Amino acid sequence: MARLSKILAPVDFSPRCRGATRYAAWLAGQTRSELFLLHAVPPLPAMFASPEAMAYATVGEWNDERVDQRRKDLSGYLAGHETGFTVTREAVEGDPAQAIAFYAQDLGCDLIVMATHGYGPFRRFLLGSVTAKVLHDVHCPVWTGPHLESAPDEAGIQLRRILCAVDLSASSLAVLEWAEDFAHYFGAGLAVIHVLPESLIRVGGVYFDPEWRMEAAGTARDQIERLRSGHHGNAEVMVEFGDAPSAVAALAKSWHADLLVIGRGGEAGVLGRLRTNAYAILRESPCPVVAV
Repeated sequence: MARLSKILAPVDFSPRCRGATRYAAWLAGQTRSELFLLHAVPPLPAMFASPEAMAYATVGEWNDERVDQRRKDLSGYLAGHETGFTVTREAVEGDPAQAIAFYAQDLGCDLIVMATHGYGPFRRFLLGSVTAKVLHDVHCPVWTGPHLESAPDEAGIQLRRILCAVDLSASSLAVLEWAEDFAHYFGAGLAVIHVLPESLIRVGGVYFDPEWRMEAAGTARDQIERLRSGHHGNAEVMVEFGDAPSAVAALAKSWHADLLVIGRGGEAGVLGRLRTNAYAILRESPCPVVAV
């Protein structure tokens, strides 16, 4: 993590977005970061403009008016909450996901804070398309979650317990380092969890030798400790067996985690970049998630 200095919070004026920006403002205040509020207005194609409107203005002028209006709406967003940090507000025309990715890279942002969205009957299975694209395209960590609309007021936000889920892939070291640095900065407790498949200890109703379970768990613990070698702070290491998303979500709930840190992979494609388990963990998490 090193230190947060620039935080980007996309704004779409929805209730979930307001919850996300409360977290963004709190983080900016705690870390003395610059906070950038960005709203992107998708361009309106000529086919959707009414003949009456076209008689008075071109599509380009109409889009400019929409951006100007959103810029005015954004000017009062989070007004009065800028305590200990600066806020820059920008409204642009363009595809929201592309605009977020561009600004994150151009500004050198350390963190993006945004809601998952995913409205409608398929919410259980899908992230919002903008969030999914951002998770795929950007390289900085993304703070998100399915329950951000119920975020507490800034005075009620706390980071006391951080849970880090690792899959022991090549990206696990970076995920663990980010979680450790973040926990150290906020003085939070840290726990690390790795979930092994149930198939390692049983097939159907037939269980393997209990010693094999202990050996598999011990091997995983040793791998985690090697990853942590030389790092600051203490962390509780837990190894569970079962379905990874369910086990991680259950532990986050029982441990009363305030934040869950996961990796999102590095392969191409939405479900490659955001691995299947990471996708499900993010969807089921009872607390905000940082996907590194």
